[in-house]
Amino acid sequence: MSESTLADVVRSSDSVVDLLRNRGTGWAGFPNVPDEHTHWIEEQRAWAEACSLADQSHHMVDYRVEGPDALDLFSDLGINGFDRFEPGTAKQLVVANPDGYFIGDGILLYLDRGKLALVGPPQTANWIQYHVETGDYDVRTDRDETSGVRDGPPQNYRYQLQGPNAVDLMAEVTDEPLPDLGFFRFDDVSIDGREVTLLRHGMAGEAGFEFWGPWDDAEAIHSTILEAGEDRGIRQLGAKSYGSSAVVSGWVGMPLPAVYDGDAMSDYREWLSAHSLEAHYSIAGSLDAEDVTDYYVTPIELGYDRLIDFDHDFVGREALAAEAEDPSRTLVTLEWADADVVDVFASLFEGGPAKSLDLPVPWRSTSHHDAVRDGDDLVGTSMWAAYTYNERTVISLAVVDLAVADPGTELTLVWGEPDGRRNPAVERHARREISATVAPVPYTSDNR
Repeated sequence: MSESTLADVVRSSDSVVDLLRNRGTGWAGFPNVPDEHTHWIEEQRAWAEACSLADQSHHMVDYRVEGPDALDLFSDLGINGFDRFEPGTAKQLVVANPDGYFIGDGILLYLDRGKLALVGPPQTANWIQYHVETGDYDVRTDRDETSGVRDGPPQNYRYQLQGPNAVDLMAEVTDEPLPDLGFFRFDDVSIDGREVTLLRHGMAGEAGFEFWGPWDDAEAIHSTILEAGEDRGIRQLGAKSYGSSAVVSGWVGMPLPAVYDGDAMSDYREWLSAHSLEAHYSIAGSLDAEDVTDYYVTPIELGYDRLIDFDHDFVGREALAAEAEDPSRTLVTLEWADADVVDVFASLFEGGPAKSLDLPVPWRSTSHHDAVRDGDDLVGTSMWAAYTYNERTVISLAVVDLAVADPGTELTLVWGEPDGRRNPAVERHARREISATVAPVPYTSDNR
């Protein structure tokens, strides 16, 4: 029987964990963006020393909701507060399942009264659309898929400019004086006579903007930015360098969405297509658990407790309120010991080879989970990792027990796959222990 829904995919295996581990799909970069434009080290240096330009036009869903109930829809599902949300502002929307586990996030833009846009990974838009179709909301939706799914170009280009020279560069190319935008505020400007929407933003701790407009203007705007930025040391970010910036910033990309188990999510699994991203997720790493919920995280564990507004009702509120009263884990950065990282590379030349550590992003699955230990005790899971040339170290974002979350705490990360449960995208190897020191999130000072 052919599989038509996520529920069919889940039923096809006796173990959801084995299903996700056997996917054999590694990280495929970002659609239509080369791994490197120059060299990923020079591209990393650019966002810290000068300015960098990233092309975000192809890997995110642009999901628009319009109608009298548009704001109510997002308020009913988002953990965020909406009291002071108004046109011209944006927020990081976070959604959870009824048990309080994380499903997804994205940037929610309040375009106008009754008109909002959500930009980000497809998991969040899928969850919202499900409630549009099964709930009682007077809204209309329009969805521009990623370039990995869509035929033809996107409706809009979307670029990101960041770094110490980003603000001055943007002030040079806009036709009018650069508006004094607060963080996550946006407004319309023009560049070479073309209308551009400008969002005050930033990644990797540096100031910057995201900006977008009609796809027909993409090449002209792109050329203008690069030409004006030539004397300011601008570099385009390839997939490798761009992917590593999220780890420095403290954003965990692509956690396993909490949709694969539980009666409360059964109708959603029946609704979600077998062609969806959720049906093609893969997991890898040394964390060895039988229960798929051991690979889930909560918004509080990801550091999003600061975004939660318990003064309104939303899906997952009761579970998250209970967790907030007595949290057990939190997000930290782990700084990997240089000597142990060097030993991983040295193992290629002598002894049993360790799991390869691709630089700057050692991602071999959609969602990564390495066991973090304090002595013999399992105290957390390490997720996205990256090497950052600007700090000359490998770091990863990890969810760990509060008892070991203080900066400077020494822990051990197990690098490799469990015996007999190796993701097919990972080569044969011997597991290694890597000493890791707890550091703050974000890892670098925030200059945004």
